[in-house]
Amino acid sequence: MIDILAGFSTTQIVAAALATLGAAIVRGLTGFGFGFLLAPILALALAPVEAVLLINILALAMALSEIRFVLREAARSAYAIGGLLMLTTLPGLLLLSATPQPLARLLIALAALSAFVMVIWPRRKNPAPPGPWATGATGLISGLMTGFAAMPGIPVVPYYVRQEMARVTAKASMIGIFGTASLAGLLSGAATGLLEPHLLVFGALLFPLMALGNWLGSLAFGRVSDPVWRVLVGVVLGGAALAALLKL
Repeated sequence: MIDILAGFSTTQIVAAALATLGAAIVRGLTGFGFGFLLAPILALALAPVEAVLLINILALAMALSEIRFVLREAARSAYAIGGLLMLTTLPGLLLLSATPQPLARLLIALAALSAFVMVIWPRRKNPAPPGPWATGATGLISGLMTGFAAMPGIPVVPYYVRQEMARVTAKASMIGIFGTASLAGLLSGAATGLLEPHLLVFGALLFPLMALGNWLGSLAFGRVSDPVWRVLVGVVLGGAALAALLKL
């Protein structure tokens, strides 16, 4: 196992471990944020393609551990979005592999920033539920962002957070979609030959840290009100995008 990880430096391993723990705490509290926080950081420490696939490994493992919660609480729209994103994940990953690394890192940071803007944009009072076109566009864009940046939440988080929806339903819906997105990302990586054994080993080693962080964050989930939760969503997105842009 150590030989398989020989391609990673000590700095890369430590950076990935600390970032995974911090991002998992946020995920446990908000139901999302893992890819938003981890992708910009890992894309600076690893090759962007490696970072995206590693995040997908961790996110899928965590989603599978919460499958009963998702099936019990998720909204019906989550199934439609999850199905559609499967169609566009592979094109997103192929686009990432063809993009120069400095440009890919910049685009990943800007993607996180765009999600922050959509979440904080003023909402109308009592907004109508999104229609079929909005749901369809959310699924297709989510797939592209899964492949390119391991950030399916760029359209998904605003889709659910901007609705008048209980945070438990929103959280379960997002977890289910992100788990599906991770599966699509890994299948695309395997089909293209980009998913290598050392990434699977690295993901297995990081998973206990992710599980610990997610558990710590979930302890506070039921103790915050909906308005506070929505503010935390915006802070997470804005902080991740700003940190990534500053490091660039």
